Amino acid sequence: MLNSVVMMGRLTADPELRTTPNGVSVCSFTIAVDRPHQRSGAERVTDFFDCVAWRSNAEFVSRYFHKGNLICVQGYMTVRPYQDKNGNNRRAYEIVVDAAHFVESKRDAAASAAPAPAAQNNAPAAAYSSGDAGDFVEIPGDDDLPF
Repeated sequence: MLNSVVMMGRLTADPELRTTPNGVSVCSFTIAVDRPHQRSGAERVTDFFDCVAWRSNAEFVSRYFHKGNLICVQGYMTVRPYQDKNGNNRRAYEIVVDAAHFVESKRDAAASAAPAPAAQNNAPAAAYSSGDAGDFVEIPGDDDLPF
């Protein structure tokens, strides 16, 4: 059997570090991950995944990552059954994080955590209307290429 997860997304809030009664560190956080494909003319769909990290991984995530930071997590998926306050049986799906990785530079992470100026948020995306071959230049003599 194989249960392996690799996700890259942005933290939706600051990670929450707690300690169990036995003194084990545990950190809970949620990441927002955009789906890779979208329908033509539709807005991009974002999924939210709950993550939990234990021991040194928990301390690492809580110390170095904050709301808005891009993070890559590796781990496995778990399902935890529980009863809600009305007595209904529910399931919580979580990614148990074995490793967390930086994805952006410290400067970029600081910029992503700060709110963007309003003028930048309303700027239209660049549009490329022509796939004209006039943008390319032929390289004369490919005798020195290694392949």
